Amino acid sequence: MTADPLKLTCHCGAVELSVRLSDGFNTARRCDCSFCRRRGAIAVSAPLDGIEVVKGAENLTLYTWGTGAAKHYFCKTCGIYTHHQRRSNPNEYGVNVACIEGVNPRDLGDVPWADGINHPSDR
Repeated sequence: MTADPLKLTCHCGAVELSVRLSDGFNTARRCDCSFCRRRGAIAVSAPLDGIEVVKGAENLTLYTWGTGAAKHYFCKTCGIYTHHQRRSNPNEYGVNVACIEGVNPRDLGDVPWADGINHPSDR
């Protein structure tokens, strides 16, 4: 995990998280499942105990579908996706890189894609 926690906020600032990443930005990836490809965010990994809601827990809303395994969290005011509990590994979160203070996703360069269309739990 990263030594120092990172600050993550939604667009309007109603939600703030403190995040410790599993392996910095080395886990950055995109997913092409039906939901993620529409959302377009780059996500990095954090363990379940690596996220703390600093403020705005009441402002987070949850979206699930299909198997219900993936749990996607959004700010109810501005609609920004902040993080999700992964279907591929329910023991970790995917964190929206674009919400991390001081980070521009363009600086990550070419980010690999995960094959969410052919997800193993869909077979």
